[in-house]
Amino acid sequence: MAPRAAIFGCRGPELGPDERAFFAEADPWGFILFSRNIVAPDQVRRLAASLREAVGRDAPILIDQEGGRVARLHPPLWRGWADALDEVETLAEPASRAEAMRLRYRLIAAELADLGIDVNCAPLADVAQADTHPFLRSRCYGNDPETVAHIGRAVADGLLAGGVLPVLKHVPGHGRARADSHHDLPTVTTPLSELGITDFAPFRALADLPLAMTAHIVYTALDPERPATLSSTCIAAIREMIGFQGALMTDDLSMRALDGPMEARARAALAAGCDLVLHCNGDRSEMEMVAAGTPPLADEAAVRAARALAMRRPADEADPAGLEAALAELRNARA
Repeated sequence: MAPRAAIFGCRGPELGPDERAFFAEADPWGFILFSRNIVAPDQVRRLAASLREAVGRDAPILIDQEGGRVARLHPPLWRGWADALDEVETLAEPASRAEAMRLRYRLIAAELADLGIDVNCAPLADVAQADTHPFLRSRCYGNDPETVAHIGRAVADGLLAGGVLPVLKHVPGHGRARADSHHDLPTVTTPLSELGITDFAPFRALADLPLAMTAHIVYTALDPERPATLSSTCIAAIREMIGFQGALMTDDLSMRALDGPMEARARAALAAGCDLVLHCNGDRSEMEMVAAGTPPLADEAAVRAARALAMRRPADEADPAGLEAALAELRNARA
């Protein structure tokens, strides 16, 4: 039987017997790690191995390692990074900006692969606006679709070259949101014609990537009642207007932008057309409810998920010291 169409977090830095038994029974497609799960390199490697052993297969292990304000690996054990928008704005030339971000994410990929983590929730293809909520704005790559798409491609290339799958987020675009979806449900009232040439454009340019994550946002031009994660109309737009045919996962179901029981949230997301549901906080009772609302992957979703995993490949032979030197040279040449 196929694994359950879910991605779960775990409580802490070690997998206890009760969690192991739950994961063995629930059989999620994959797992996601957060700072609460990370102490030291050898510990993370053991945890990754334990999670895979619990489900008896090479399950994908995800992380949000953008660098800057969203990072789960921190100095001094791992590299520290500026926020993405700060990073790119220090360089004058578009080509230099893209190359700097490719190098950055190739180095991040090396750190992740060394720990047994093979999926990173990046790139962001959200287009920054003047009033984009602060929780997101500094994480963006630019304020025009062409720049965002160009740098997003470089980020994805850096991760793939390092043996790590990228997750495109937050489709169909989070940049116009004035609220933080961790706490509130944002509403975007921009006409569809404008969304199509701005917000959707970078996602369309990156639609060949293997995985993507939805936005918990109401787009009134598509569905005035339901956020994209729970809207079949929005998911259809992601598939047809944007052209994304990879495996589509939700953003975290436990975010306060959504309401209702976890089981109902999971069922609604899958019914809308998401392939995988993501639950991050490691709360056992919530995960049990999500599992109750989430069947095994089936049909097209199973094909898309398998196709995504098939894109995992061994890292190239790039030398981290050489990558760091090339990145330093770009930074030293900044205008």
